[in-house]
Amino acid sequence: MLSNTKPKTGSFILAEPFMNCPEFDRTVVLLCEHDEVKGTFGLVVNRKLKETLSDVVPDIDAFDAPLYYGGPVGENTLYYLHDYSELIEGSTKIAEGIYMGGDFEQIKSLINTRQIDPRFIRFYIGYSGWEGGQLKEEMGTNSWIVVPSQSKYIFGADSTNLWREILRDTNDDHFRIISHFPESPSLN
Repeated sequence: MLSNTKPKTGSFILAEPFMNCPEFDRTVVLLCEHDEVKGTFGLVVNRKLKETLSDVVPDIDAFDAPLYYGGPVGENTLYYLHDYSELIEGSTKIAEGIYMGGDFEQIKSLINTRQIDPRFIRFYIGYSGWEGGQLKEEMGTNSWIVVPSQSKYIFGADSTNLWREILRDTNDDHFRIISHFPESPSLN
């Protein structure tokens, strides 16, 4: 059963359906760095914002890449995931087909010369972070469900229903049932 899976760099953690924390309500977080002692760094991948990259980076020509809420920490910072490791120097592999960071000046140039497709790069404002041992403690209270990440969920999926879609795709009857839980049980 997937609930016994331990979090690791490159995995998704999905908020349990009734988590009492608005920042993480039904979120899917990609763990970009995970160390039980040093801590964990991740990006919420299913919270699209109204702004686009062109709205926050003035020297980028019209580029229809949406911005996403990466998490409640460092909301004045920009992070990016992409599948352009061969074009973007300094990228770090997170999982198969998912790379993070790289030379931002190079990215701006590639965007302005139309060499990057907005479907294969995602930009995030802020990040999600846990101190050493904190995520392990939250896992002990069943706050998160760990599943393997797949690039199709970041670059090819509609982020609106991503939480449900990933749970349904697990082939685990328990998680499929959870995917149908209403957001507010009192309205059921």
